Amino acid sequence: MKRRHAVARPAVAGSPRLLHEHLLGLAPMAVILLNDLGHVTHWSHTADEIFGLAHEEAAGRPLRTLLRLPQEHGDAFEPGGSRIRHAWTGAFLVPAMDDGPLREVAWWVYPLSGPDRARVLAIAADANRLRDGGPGLALGDVLVKAPSPTPLTSESGVRLLRVEPTLLPPGGADPSMLGRRLTEMLPAMPPGAAESIVRQVLIRGYPAVNVSVTARLPFAAYFGTPPSPEQRITKVGEPRRATAPVRALDRSAAQERLDFLNDAGSRIVDTLDPVQTAAALCTALVPRFADFADVQLLESIVSDQELPPLTPDESPTAVRVAVSHDDAYGRWDDLVPRDEKLRLPAATPFTQSLLTGHSVSVPKVSERFARRMSARFADRDFRPLLQGRALLVSPLIARGTALGNLTLLRRPDRPAFDQFDVAMVEELCRRAAVCVDNGRLYRRESRAARELQKTMLPDAPPVVAGAQICYRYVPANEAVRVGGDWFDAIPLPGGRLALVVGDVMGHGMTSAAIMGQFRTAVRTLAAQDLPPGRLLRQLDDLARRLGDEYIATCIYVVYDPVARRCEVANAGHLPPVLVSPFGDSELLDVPSGAPIGVGGVAFETAEFEVEDDSQFVLCTDGLVERRGQAIDVGLAALQEYLSGPPQPLESVCQTLIDGFGANRPRDDDIALLAVRFKGIPKDDVISWTFDALPVRVRHSRELVREALATWGLTELADTVELLVSELVTNAVRHGAGDIGLRLIRTDSLLCEVRDDGHELPALRRADVTAENGRGLQLVTALAERWGTQRTPTGKVVWFEQSL
Repeated sequence: MKRRHAVARPAVAGSPRLLHEHLLGLAPMAVILLNDLGHVTHWSHTADEIFGLAHEEAAGRPLRTLLRLPQEHGDAFEPGGSRIRHAWTGAFLVPAMDDGPLREVAWWVYPLSGPDRARVLAIAADANRLRDGGPGLALGDVLVKAPSPTPLTSESGVRLLRVEPTLLPPGGADPSMLGRRLTEMLPAMPPGAAESIVRQVLIRGYPAVNVSVTARLPFAAYFGTPPSPEQRITKVGEPRRATAPVRALDRSAAQERLDFLNDAGSRIVDTLDPVQTAAALCTALVPRFADFADVQLLESIVSDQELPPLTPDESPTAVRVAVSHDDAYGRWDDLVPRDEKLRLPAATPFTQSLLTGHSVSVPKVSERFARRMSARFADRDFRPLLQGRALLVSPLIARGTALGNLTLLRRPDRPAFDQFDVAMVEELCRRAAVCVDNGRLYRRESRAARELQKTMLPDAPPVVAGAQICYRYVPANEAVRVGGDWFDAIPLPGGRLALVVGDVMGHGMTSAAIMGQFRTAVRTLAAQDLPPGRLLRQLDDLARRLGDEYIATCIYVVYDPVARRCEVANAGHLPPVLVSPFGDSELLDVPSGAPIGVGGVAFETAEFEVEDDSQFVLCTDGLVERRGQAIDVGLAALQEYLSGPPQPLESVCQTLIDGFGANRPRDDDIALLAVRFKGIPKDDVISWTFDALPVRVRHSRELVREALATWGLTELADTVELLVSELVTNAVRHGAGDIGLRLIRTDSLLCEVRDDGHELPALRRADVTAENGRGLQLVTALAERWGTQRTPTGKVVWFEQSL
């Protein structure tokens, strides 16, 4: 089988030409190409070995689905997606195809452009095998050491502690040799396509690895003067002496850098707030590593109102979110204020870093360079801050997305940033960028959850006559903020009120989405004014049509404030608690039924009388159920909590949430609905019944005028009389049986006309010469609201006028 290889950065002696142009690390590499849909178009033989899938199994399938990658990793491969804008590297665990142990895979991923459909090049290596067996070595085309299938320690005592995928920057090796080897890795392609991919890869950086090694080496005594720090640091491009013995001072310097990296890295991973992460990064670097540090994040990252751009603008808008320096207090506050929004000038180190994805280092900022930078910003003079200092600008890039820049400065009395400093800062920037991006994603998910909660749960209780309503919702997971529990209070015709509480099986966003569909369905069915049992039957039929996962408990109650009666139907939910005006509480004995979605079980409707000022409480099992405890124990405790003198509903709900659930672990969300039944006074309701004769139309107008005069509402008399006569006329002509007329005075005036006919009237267009069809048009024009509802014996047509 032909092996594909990538460059490694080895720490061996030799000339710089050999090191940077001819010495290659060798390892088996998988090559994968994805098209503009994210589907696999090429799957090399080495990919078969690493992932355990043949080409015919992989071709044409999305990589995320194929490798069962979680979303945070799968999105980074999506062509044109929000997370792949630069070449990126990383290592993470990939599930084994045979359900075996997870395998760590190192990745080098490049976005592509061009006339062909190849949009992503993904190169992968088995990180475990590379760490255990080490890379092979080649000098040009001469194989020095083949990739070893056995651990290095069994051969030479050498051990690789860390193998981290990275990119070899342009100019770090012979481009012609690397281009030739990369072309060999690609499949047969149309003329010019492979060369286009090679050019894009070489610009962004050739696959490479950083390694840390331990080895058993001979130790020789050293006699002489210890080298100075300047002598110990090998400059970029200078040869290392192959015969130099291992020095304790070099080891101390390396250990110091490693300790600093670990200490600084630990400071930036403790928060999901991007601004706090940036501040921690600056604080970790000043004054120990630099004299000045600031972090500028793109405006889209800070505001989080839109996704970051696919490619940063040549002059993007950024926000300086963190500044740290060891100069006198306040010295730079006016020059580089925190939270400032600024336009980064084009063709400067700041934009160059963002566009290329590589650090920009200036060993010493000259007076001319400082003057030119200040001129680009125009509104202030940056020369005192820049001139004579060493400058380093490193990009913050996570999952292929440019997030912003880190800017570092050192005074002239300190050495410039060397290659080891740059590598260490880039590593810190990678860690900080991931934290910033995680914070950005967390904020977006939290905002999406809040919006989901806002759309799925009612905002404020409705104001209705005859009842006072209060409710609470408490999610089990504050990060998700919404679950499968829901509640609602729905005004119905005739001053009645529908109360509903439900609990979808399961947890999380899926349950929340199902809950939203159930709540919408209940509101739609409630508008048809169906009896509770029939409404639950319709909801159950709908759930079974939608799918097997649509399972929920639900209780539906209709309160009539005139009759002071409740009708209730239950689908496997907890029974309600009724508290009398004197403080006696009881669990109502209502038929339990089967959960919505089970099917095949009838839903019975029960009725019970309620007194004015009694309280009615509905909840989900998250309030009363505890692991290892029978549900009856929780219900008994709930009943006891509600006993006693009546309390304001706000206090009742807050007491139940804070007191009843205190010091108990909560693994389920809570929906709580509390209602005080107040009823409508009898003096505010007047009703009549008469036979369906045409003469009753005039009689009904007289009755309405007298009633309105009694209530002091004579200013409504003309309009109400006209509308009542139209509805009574329709009942006489098109209805059946006796006619009922009822007026209810609350915050508005409700008028109902009832008959025994089952055909509901409908609004229709009336021509100029038509003799019929104008009655409901008058009602629509003059009434505040109007509607129809079915009754067990016929129908009711009603309208409402505000007072």
